[in-house]
Amino acid sequence: MTLPSHPFGTEITCEAIIAQMATANGWEDRYRNVIQLGKKLPAMPDALKQDQLKVSGCESQVWLTHQQQEDGTFHFAADSDARIVRGLITLVLAAFEGKNAEQIQAFDIDGYFEQLNLIAHLSPSRGNGLKAIVEQIKALAEA
Repeated sequence: MTLPSHPFGTEITCEAIIAQMATANGWEDRYRNVIQLGKKLPAMPDALKQDQLKVSGCESQVWLTHQQQEDGTFHFAADSDARIVRGLITLVLAAFEGKNAEQIQAFDIDGYFEQLNLIAHLSPSRGNGLKAIVEQIKALAEA
């Protein structure tokens, strides 16, 4: 099955998201930006929403799958039943989509999240869930 395409990591880059968040006026504005980004994430087909694709450690339901392209880069598809989590997924996809395993492992995700100035405003369980998504992507890139 072909995974749905999305604009994250190609049309919508980390740099673009950082710039967008830098112009936000406070946490509420950043939150709205994240929700808006989540609306651009295509829904994952129900056929892919399988238990083995669930990310453990997330408060909400999150599904994550991938395909490795012939050139060694990764294409990810992810979805969640929570609007804010769909938005947080887009932040992660912008960082890792279209990268190879070495680039995924080398990416400074903590520095990226720090620049977005979001983590401090997330509940501990949301923050842990976000880290679980990142860890699962890094594990997939090691396989």
